[in-house]
Amino acid sequence: MASRAQPRTPGKSSSSQLRGGAPTPGGIGHGGGESPASRPMKKPSDRLNPKTIDPFKESKNPKSAFASVYARGGIPCRLVHGSVKHKLQWDCNPCDLPFDPLLITLAEGLQEFKHPYQFVAQQGFKELLQVSDASTKATAVLSRIILPLRNALGSSNDSVFEGAVDALVHLSIAVGPQLNPYLKSVLSYLSKKLMDKNCKDSITTALQQIEQACGKESQAIIKSKIPTYSSIL
Repeated sequence: MASRAQPRTPGKSSSSQLRGGAPTPGGIGHGGGESPASRPMKKPSDRLNPKTIDPFKESKNPKSAFASVYARGGIPCRLVHGSVKHKLQWDCNPCDLPFDPLLITLAEGLQEFKHPYQFVAQQGFKELLQVSDASTKATAVLSRIILPLRNALGSSNDSVFEGAVDALVHLSIAVGPQLNPYLKSVLSYLSKKLMDKNCKDSITTALQQIEQACGKESQAIIKSKIPTYSSIL
C-alpha cells in the first residue's frame, strides 16, 4: 500500500525555501530592496536641530567700526565674565595707554547695543577716564569725543542712552570746566529725555554731577537748555 503524504504545517518554510533566499520583510536580502550601506546616514543633530547656526561663523551683516577694531585686538582689554557682574581685564596698566586713539574709539563704541561691545565700550571709557593723568589726556582729544558721544545720547536704545549719560558724567569729572564749551550741544538730548518719568531722576542726578564738576559757569549753560533745572551750587 502506498504511504500517505504527510500534511504540511502552515507557516513553516522548507529548508529549500530558506536556501532559495526568499525576501525578508523590509526588502533586505536577495529578493531586492536597498542595502543598509547604500542608505545616507543621518546624524542625530539633523533631526534634533536641523538649522543649527554656527556662532563663530562670520555674519553677512558688516561689523561696526568699533566691533571691527575689537575683533582685531585693537582694544587692549578683554571681558571677564563674573557670577554676579562682568569686569574688564586690561592687557597693561591703563595709565600707560594713549587716549588718542583709544578713548576716541571707545567713545565711538558707546553707540553699540550688542554684547560684548556695549559693555567693553562703556566700561572701558569710564575706567580710562579714572587714570591719574586723565584730565590732560582727555582734554587733548575732547573735541573728537563730543560727536560720537552726542550720537550715543541721541540713540533710541535705552541702554545706549543710559551708558552715554554715565560717560558724559565721567567725562565732566575728568576734564572739569573744559567741557563747558561743548555742554550745549549735548544737553539738548538730555532735555528731550527729561520728560520721560523713567529717566527724570537719573538725568537730574547726572546734571547735578556735571554742574559740580564743571563749576559755576556750567549752571547758566544748563539752565539755558533746561530751564526747570535747580542748581545745587
